[in-house]
Amino acid sequence: MIPVDSIRSRHDTPAGRVVIYGANGYTGRLIARQAVSRELFPVLAGRNRETISQMAGEYGLAWRQADLDRPGTLLQTLDGVGVVIHCAGPFSHTARPMVRACLEAGVHYLDITGEYAVFEDLARLDGAAKACGIMVMPGAGFDVVPSDCLAAHLASRLPGAMDLKLAFAGLGGGMSRGTAKTMIEGLGYGGAIRRNHRIQRVPAGHKTRVIDFGGRSLTTVAIPWGDISTAWHSTGIPNVEVYMAVTPAMLRFMTISNTMGGLFRTGLVRCLLKALVDRLPAGPSEASRQQARSFLWGQATDEAGAVRVSRLETPEGYTLTALTAVAAAEKIIGGQASLGFQTPSRAFGADFILEIPGCERIDVR
Repeated sequence: MIPVDSIRSRHDTPAGRVVIYGANGYTGRLIARQAVSRELFPVLAGRNRETISQMAGEYGLAWRQADLDRPGTLLQTLDGVGVVIHCAGPFSHTARPMVRACLEAGVHYLDITGEYAVFEDLARLDGAAKACGIMVMPGAGFDVVPSDCLAAHLASRLPGAMDLKLAFAGLGGGMSRGTAKTMIEGLGYGGAIRRNHRIQRVPAGHKTRVIDFGGRSLTTVAIPWGDISTAWHSTGIPNVEVYMAVTPAMLRFMTISNTMGGLFRTGLVRCLLKALVDRLPAGPSEASRQQARSFLWGQATDEAGAVRVSRLETPEGYTLTALTAVAAAEKIIGGQASLGFQTPSRAFGADFILEIPGCERIDVR
């Protein structure tokens, strides 16, 4: 292991050191590469000693082996650092152990989850995080930086909005194994929306909508995306729905899952599906990521029927995740850490997304 103190960087104090946990995963590698390009010289960490040490050797970085099931190793990994970027999902299983370690070590927490239940769970730790002097901000990637910033922007355009609808579409690119496995975790549980300030369960694929993303109208379906949690925390708007562009086959599968929920929730079926995922490429190639783009749409409505619509175009989702996660870590290192549970827009403002190269926002009038 390369001692952390031997790394020379402009962030050579504990508060300025970053740990990337799960750095050997598909998205973790993208984040590590971006961090190195920004001269953060992160400490790489993960469960697999061989792959983490090999990756660290490629970049000339420090590394630490840690297991989420062994709190002692996590505390050792967080010793002498200021912020962790947690990249090892599914976060419904992994977020709590890492946050507990961060609370004990006094280390700021970032992750890249899009699971609404994780946001709700970590929001309950707001008081504990403030007492320990740390910021806890899940959703530092494509999930949910662009959509959360769009929600906050729409709320500023229409104060008193009562209804918020958000949607996204990815054109090109693909899906990583980690994302696919997280989706498998959610199979059989239906969808969710926020209604009158409370999250409500609904059937999967219960509502569709054709949305104009700016020159391209796509069929979308309501999904249980993280913004049904974060948009409410960011804006206070009581009714929130999130839509994703889908193919007819995807929509049919979602509808079928409502009648086969019990089967999808069994351990055997999940293991079989995850084994199939392991045969797929780790994620989209760099060439496909460079050619792909992501599009977001949002609409806020108030009780009088006034409507505001805004759109956002960004780089491909995994590329954007690396950019936003590292940018968030840099802000924390620079002293912009608001204590307690935070959403991206509450921590850094609705225009945070516009600081990221390749992002453009348009207000539809």
